[in-house]
Amino acid sequence: MSAKKTPLYEKHIELGGNVVDYAGWMLPVDYVGLREEHKAVRENVGIFDVSHMGEFEVKGKDALKFLNYVFTNDFSKANDFQITYTLVGNENGGIIDDLLVYKYNDEHFLIVPNAANTQKDWDHLSPIAEKYDVELTNISDEVGEIAIQGPNSQKVLQKVVDYDLDKIEYYHFAADIDFKGHKLLISRTGYTGEDGFEVYTTREGIVAVWDAILEAGKEFDIQPCGLGCRDTLRFEASMPLYGNEMADDISPLEVGLKFAVKFDKDDFIGKAAMEKVLEEGPRRKLVGLEILGKRPPRQGYEIEKDGKKIGYITTGYLSPTLNKRLANALIDIEEAEMGNDLEVVVRNKKDPAKVVSRRYLKNK
Repeated sequence: MSAKKTPLYEKHIELGGNVVDYAGWMLPVDYVGLREEHKAVRENVGIFDVSHMGEFEVKGKDALKFLNYVFTNDFSKANDFQITYTLVGNENGGIIDDLLVYKYNDEHFLIVPNAANTQKDWDHLSPIAEKYDVELTNISDEVGEIAIQGPNSQKVLQKVVDYDLDKIEYYHFAADIDFKGHKLLISRTGYTGEDGFEVYTTREGIVAVWDAILEAGKEFDIQPCGLGCRDTLRFEASMPLYGNEMADDISPLEVGLKFAVKFDKDDFIGKAAMEKVLEEGPRRKLVGLEILGKRPPRQGYEIEKDGKKIGYITTGYLSPTLNKRLANALIDIEEAEMGNDLEVVVRNKKDPAKVVSRRYLKNK
């Protein structure tokens, strides 16, 4: 099956984007280089095409009840127009996906799953939805999405929309904002560690919004950004990525996501298994590593202590912001103490490393 194209595919080509197949979508890895794009977001403003993300709409009188069963967080505690980060658990207590849920009200929600997991999540949720008085609709093919991120993101976006963006608090959204006849949903979450917004609208409308933001951002030297720096930015900001820090056999309690699991609510998928880990204590822990050798850390590299394998790297980079070789690693909890000396196995050689905080940007 050939890769899909987002509504902005032609724009990426026109701008000289290095377009590749990512999760079945043709998207740019970069335009002018990862480090330059990364720096633009940290210090100024960048714009991303994230139209490959999925979108499911849930409506009906059982919408709240349905979501509280299939997801780990508690949406009854969320206000209208608030966004909640949550997990999709499996019966074994692992993670099927992590996603955002936008709450209009108790009977109307928008679910935004990871692009690579959209079909998997749909196949998981659809049969369960049939048992509730809800209408679950996959609107992914109808929606385009842009993320504008960085210290100057609000100044740029405010030039484009006639809506006071100060009214949108962190992890909240506003809907039905008019832009040249297109209705926009604008949220304020971000996946970079910087202030920023997400703009959702129709496939046709997102092209007009993209052009308008790039034009408005010229005075700020706005930079189109690719998937490459999106990953380095989220890594530095301690944001997890499914397939790296999360998987079907990884417990939320092992990777610092207990905050997204509300054990005090009624039954939800995976609750019993997760409670067992809570009672017995997790056997592994996601930690930060600073690699003291000269070779860059990579996902999958083994971690050793005194010649014994104790875990593996989930994400690793030469941090563009800090210029240090850093990594997330899932290791035996007995070895997770801060400052502990470990070794990273790189092509049958071993580089020294030490356990550090995953809050990398605190040293920014």
